[in-house]
Order: sequence, then C-alpha cells, then structure tokens
Amino acid sequence: MREPVEVRRQRILAAVESRGSARVSELADELEVSVVTVRRDVEELAREGRLRRGHGVVRSALAAHTRPAPRTPAGDTVAVVVPERHTYLYEVLYGARSVLQAAGLRIALHIAPLAGGSERAPAERALADGAAGLLLAPRWRTRADEEADHAWLAALDVPAVLMERRPAPGTALHAMDSVCSDHAHGVRLAVEHLVGLGHRRIVFATRDDSPTARTLRAACAHIARAHPLVEKWAWTLSTPEAGRDGPYPAAQTAPLHRVLRETGATAAVLHGDVDALMLVQQLADHGVRVPQDCSVVAYDDVVAGLGTTPLTAVAPPKAEVGRAAAELLLQRLGTAGGERAPVRRVELLPALSVRGSTRAPTGDRETGRTE
Repeated sequence: MREPVEVRRQRILAAVESRGSARVSELADELEVSVVTVRRDVEELAREGRLRRGHGVVRSALAAHTRPAPRTPAGDTVAVVVPERHTYLYEVLYGARSVLQAAGLRIALHIAPLAGGSERAPAERALADGAAGLLLAPRWRTRADEEADHAWLAALDVPAVLMERRPAPGTALHAMDSVCSDHAHGVRLAVEHLVGLGHRRIVFATRDDSPTARTLRAACAHIARAHPLVEKWAWTLSTPEAGRDGPYPAAQTAPLHRVLRETGATAAVLHGDVDALMLVQQLADHGVRVPQDCSVVAYDDVVAGLGTTPLTAVAPPKAEVGRAAAELLLQRLGTAGGERAPVRRVELLPALSVRGSTRAPTGDRETGRTE
C-alpha cells in the first residue's frame, strides 16, 4: 500500500524543519518517491505557508520569521534518534523541536534503520560530534532487541531521555528518564466508548512488534477480562508481518472478518492507523460494513480521519510527549543540580476522537458473511 499523501508530507516537514533546508532530490531519495511527487507536495506545503520554496531547495517556514542564527557549537546540539518510516515518532519530534529551539539548542536528527540495535551507531556518532544530550525512541521490534540495548544505553555519559519507551522495572534502564503515553488508558477509552454504544463482543487487532504494540496487547487483554459488560473478546494480529516474536496460534493470525464471525463481535479496536484503514477495506471485501456491521476504533490517529469512512480513533499526545521529553532533558542540561535530580517517569493521557466508524449495534446482521 502506498504511503498516504498527508503522511508523506509530514515526513517532508520533519526532514526540512530538522535541518532548516533540504534539496528536493535528496527528499525524493529519502522518501523513495519521484522528484515530481516531492515537488507537488512541496508546492502544496508552500501554498499552506508550512514551507518556503527555492530553486531545487526547500526551506523551513519558521526561518522566514527569524534572523539567521549563528552556527552553534557542538555542545549546544541535542541529537534525536528515531527509526525510519515512523510517522508517529516524527510528530513527537515536532514537539521536541519547538522546545529545544526556543532554548537556543540545535537538533541533529538521526534516522536509524529498522534493523534491531540500529540506534546505537547513530547515537555514538552524535556523541562523537559533541552532542550535549540525546532524545531516543528505539524501535525495539522484539524484547531481545530491547534487552540488547540495555547495557550501552545505561552507560551513556550525557543526559538522555527515552520517548514513548517505558523501561522495565529491575532492568539497567530503570534509572533512565522517560516520557510515554498512557496506552492502557487509551485502550480503556476505546472500550468504554464501544461498551457505551451497546457493544458487548469486541475483537482487538494490534501489532506485536514494538513496546507500544506489546503494551496495547496486554492492556486489551486486562481491560476486556475485567470489564463487567464485555461478554466475549479475542485478539489477533493486525497484519501477519506485525508479529516478530511468533509463532502464534491459528486463532491469533486469522483474518479479521473470520474472527468477527466466529466470536459474534460487533466492534473492533485496530492498531495502528494504516493497518486499520487496510483492515476496513478488507472487511468491505468480505461483506462487513463499517459501521453498520462492525464499529471500528483505530489507535494512533495519524491518518485515521482520512479514510472513506473517517475512523473514530484514540490519539496519544504525540507532540506533547516530545515537548515533555525535551523539557526534561533541558532540566538535566541547564539547571543547577540537574544531573542529580531524581529520575522521572512522565505519562500523558491519550484522547478519543469520535468520527463516523462507530455506532450502536443493530442486532440484525451476521458478521463476515463471505469467506
């Protein structure tokens, strides 16, 4: 599936704003699209006042309202390490950027490949270049990936804050600052919304290849089991490639329309947005209409509202996570005794945006009419 236009444009904004300027040809290579496509996106972003165009060069619109800043020394640089092709974390980056630039610090953005352990090399390069601090969001596709990073992260000799990553108790990273969304609260918002509409049987389809995905899966199970009005629930992978720690039982890799039919479910919570939009299309292919036959709540709310049927979605406070992480890092870097301050765990609550994909069950339909 091709990347949604708005997602691609957000990635262009993130790249340009982090560097101040970028060549159109370079952006095309990074996004793996044609130069013509990037030019078209840039023209639209420039029309909206979000970018400035030049001859083959794109510049941040923010720079138009400020005098050119002198080149800052390496000690005034904060490195941000995020995985490639992760639009959720690019939104986190926007929030961090606003705080750090207001403090006179420059961001050095490092994009880590999706392979396990790939964040270490860019982080070490940033430190060799003299970065004063780090903001990190390791991909951690598996628990083994996470555990393999514990030693070098715990040994960092500059202030560092984890974004959307919650160090496990008793590990070497438990003494590391972190800022996260409270994803369990987000799941509860989704369940309470569906139960409030009258749904009593719910299917959860999530990824299982990141700390957030695994947190969501655990929260789905805990909340569904404990809720007095949830009669039946099931969990399955949102896509076959979303599970890296398998193997999984057949019931946890079955197509969503089949799980809905077998459980009699009238609602589903789907993680993340792109997977949710694709799953809604697949449901339609099998005669399951959203929301008439199945109400859907997506989790992430990056592109959920752009579907043919805009999806009700739980929205973690992405930009706020970035801002809070940057503020935490600034305290370590700049305040008296900052290095001796207690380690902090910051959790921010998601919100629910209700759109057209949820409604009360009709009670007169058969889920998944075709195979």
